[in-house]
Amino acid sequence: MRWLVRVGKAFAFGSLGLLLLVALWALVPAGTASLSGEGAIAALERVSLGGSEQTILVRGHDRSKPALLYVHGGPGFGQLPLAPHYSEALERHFVVVHWDQRGAGASCAGTDFEAVTRERIVADAIELSERLAGRFGSSGRIFLLGHSWGSVVAALAVQQRPELFHAYVGLGQVVNGRRNEELSYRFVLDEARRRGDAEALAELERIHPPYPTTRELGVQRRWLNAYRGSIHAMERARAALPAALFGREYTLATRLRFFSCFDRSIARLWDGLDAFDARVEIPRLDVPVFFFTGRHDWNTPFPLVEEWAARLEAPHVEIVWFDDEGHFPPLEDPEEFQRRLIEKLTPLAPRGSPARSGRARPRRARPRAASARRSP
Repeated sequence: MRWLVRVGKAFAFGSLGLLLLVALWALVPAGTASLSGEGAIAALERVSLGGSEQTILVRGHDRSKPALLYVHGGPGFGQLPLAPHYSEALERHFVVVHWDQRGAGASCAGTDFEAVTRERIVADAIELSERLAGRFGSSGRIFLLGHSWGSVVAALAVQQRPELFHAYVGLGQVVNGRRNEELSYRFVLDEARRRGDAEALAELERIHPPYPTTRELGVQRRWLNAYRGSIHAMERARAALPAALFGREYTLATRLRFFSCFDRSIARLWDGLDAFDARVEIPRLDVPVFFFTGRHDWNTPFPLVEEWAARLEAPHVEIVWFDDEGHFPPLEDPEEFQRRLIEKLTPLAPRGSPARSGRARPRRARPRAASARRSP
């Protein structure tokens, strides 16, 4: 029986050690790695937007550079710990700002979810953009990038206040919520039939969009992920897993409440996302537009992006294709994602230090076939 006593003691000491580590982790405050340079900034900040305390991550080697605001997807899927994984090069050309929207990630605690609406989050985005435009660079404008759900928020913000923005980037752009789900569902159903996947077919044939509950949506997304219609370059994306689990930008408490906040955000915002139709609501944007689009993206299906790009009125419209990626190019190929952003956006940044004014910069003529053009 001595061996049993020894095993019991070892288990008890191991459990105690694990509890101590968790307790210590719970005491560690959120933070972010420093950056070099006299004008550098690397900080987590709390800001009040629409009366709600929210968290932003600000990183850049030079505060005189224009801000690039990244609006995350979900709804409710904050990603501050992941941000440094795909912004190292960007931070040398922009002041990169990641924002956890109200009800998400580090902006979840204390949220009144009755106030979590599409309109409110768009207003928050505009308020934050105003502050960043007045704080960084010298032109009174910023660059705006919206990913997935965030592309709805960001595109509506640009539509309402174009004078705040140099350009708009729609990453995994949502175009039509209802058709989005129909095409995404058709992809997984066809793929299950092609593979002869009886388990998938049994589950998928019992559901159909529009989904009455998030459980049905979860079934479809599970098979979408299994068939690589969301993250396609899965092996490369796994490199971000340590940052997601242990990145300093979230405390243990934030991580523990993360998925509860995510679920509540989805419940509040999904109906509005399902009803969204950019072709009707946003026929025109008064800034240059770039759609960063994965050719394997069936989360926000790329054929819909092609349709809207062909119809959207803007000074410049261009689809920037990622041939080997799906819905998350920043995770699937962070180097290429950053290279493309720098290539497309830095020519639109202001030269020198012009005086601020409310006037828009002269617009480029829109190339006739820009919407179909592939980047080199």
